[in-house]
Amino acid sequence: MNASFSTQAGVPRRAALRKLARVAAVGVCAAAVCAATLADEQTTGRVFGNAPAGSSVVIRSDFGLQREVPVDAAGRYMASWLPVGVYTVTAMANGKALVEHQGVPILVDRGSRVDFACTLGRCSQMAQR
Repeated sequence: MNASFSTQAGVPRRAALRKLARVAAVGVCAAAVCAATLADEQTTGRVFGNAPAGSSVVIRSDFGLQREVPVDAAGRYMASWLPVGVYTVTAMANGKALVEHQGVPILVDRGSRVDFACTLGRCSQMAQR
């Protein structure tokens, strides 16, 4: 046995190598998870704003992604983790489009504010025109 290889007397070389390999494997896995998390954070953005309370907002991209988020009682909504791109953001009530904003950019690690400045009744009238 080579005493200079092991820090503990009597520990075989193979056992020490196994421990070292486990530590290295855990380090590599942790680095991969961190890199994936950072990559996700660096390639997504969000949309937020005000809309009629009780309605929902549909965010739709040109490449097929669609997400619907509810508007809370205070009239606020937010959709996060959206891939970078250009979106159409639509306020919906009872399955009908009230108001639509086209060409909303989603930028890396940024938020795009899209407000629907109307009351529920006024939005309905605007959508019927």
